[in-house]
Parts: sequence; C-alpha cells; structure tokens
Amino acid sequence: MDNRYNRHNRRKYSLKVHIVLVTKYRKKLLKGSITDDVKQKIFDIANTRGYEIIAMEADKDHLHFLISYDTTDRVCDIVKIVKQETTYYLWQKYGSFLSKQYWKKRIFWSDGYFACSIGEVSSATIQKYIESQG
Repeated sequence: MDNRYNRHNRRKYSLKVHIVLVTKYRKKLLKGSITDDVKQKIFDIANTRGYEIIAMEADKDHLHFLISYDTTDRVCDIVKIVKQETTYYLWQKYGSFLSKQYWKKRIFWSDGYFACSIGEVSSATIQKYIESQG
C-alpha cells in the first residue's frame, strides 16, 4: 500500500505547502507563551478542518509551517483562517500586552504571506514524465 498519497472518494492526492506568516511591523512577539499558544491554536485549527501539520517552528517575528491539505481547500483560505483565528485568540488572551504593541486592535500578522508548494519529485522528473506520455 502506498501511504504517500491521500485518498478520498475518487481522488488520490498529495498536496503540501510551506507557509510563512510574519508579524505586523516585524515585531519580535513570537517568543515564550505566545509562541506556544499560536502553535497550539494552529494545531487545533488543523485538527478541526482536516489539515495535517507536518512541521512548525517560529523565530521571533515569523512562523513557518508545512501543511498537508485536501483538494477542496485553497492555500489563500487556509492562510486566512489561520490568521483570523490566531489573531482573535491572541487578543482574547494577551489583549493588554498586544494593545501596547499595536495601536489598532485585532492586528497581529502582516497582510501578506509566503507559500511554496512542495512535491515528492523534482519538476524536471515530472516534465520528463509528461513529455513521455502518448
């Protein structure tokens, strides 16, 4: 049995993306309990929505995570959900601290994000495979 791929109905797939989120104004807020809480919240979101967090790590002002997701999901929606839910959670728990960091409430992440899809083989291998068809 090939466990590299997920199966659902008539679909067989392996979708993984590396996502990087940056704190607003590159503030070095991802340390201590805030980092632990952000990570736990992302794991909770993943469990609820059917994503799989393969790896996750934070470095003061940004957070990396590698996530496996379903064919019905879009990367931009995953990022939106993660940003919204973690921001809301952090403001609930650390509101007095965050209000000293940001003049505007309900801000934690910068507007953009980095996303890079990853695969099991190189693009050159896939290109050769496609060119060999027919």
